[in-house]
Amino acid sequence: MNHYTNNARANGRTPYIVGIGGTTRPGSSTETALRVALAHAAELGARTELFGGAALAALPGYNPEQPERTEGQRALVEAVRRADAVIFASPGYHGGVSGLVKNAIDLLEDLRADERVYLDGMPVGCIVTAAGWQGCNTTLGAMRSIVHALRGWPTPMGVTLNTAGVRLFDGDGQCLEPQVTSSLRLLAEQVVGVRSPVTTA
Repeated sequence: MNHYTNNARANGRTPYIVGIGGTTRPGSSTETALRVALAHAAELGARTELFGGAALAALPGYNPEQPERTEGQRALVEAVRRADAVIFASPGYHGGVSGLVKNAIDLLEDLRADERVYLDGMPVGCIVTAAGWQGCNTTLGAMRSIVHALRGWPTPMGVTLNTAGVRLFDGDGQCLEPQVTSSLRLLAEQVVGVRSPVTTA
């Protein structure tokens, strides 16, 4: 599953991890959780890049019949094209991935003719936030199915965060729940292919 990240290290390259996710709300739990996972990936020696809610909201609706791409669309596709692994993060809206995140994922159709088609063989982490466990679980299942359709390998750890009546992050983006921190760190470790010497309890 960590073929790409291991190959990057074997070839003397720093693994490059791309995070895609968030909502239109600045500081959303979804984007904050993604930032926490990417930060731990960076601690493990990876180079990371985030396409958060603001970047995703600026993307036009995906149109397969329109070959022209905006600067933002090209940046996202090129980042994933160079990536060794990806982390997706979405809120659970009505039991599925949000339109904002799905629009960005649909844009990866531009990778269909690449030597590495779509996300073929790449480790892909999945993070879901929702106001209830049902939305968390159905959305995680949907996201894993999307990753499979793109030929990626969902990491064994998929993180679901129930935000109903719970404050999971402070204003500085620090996680307030040790178990959530531990889960996001483990997901990052599986994406990067390196275990941290110290695991948060």
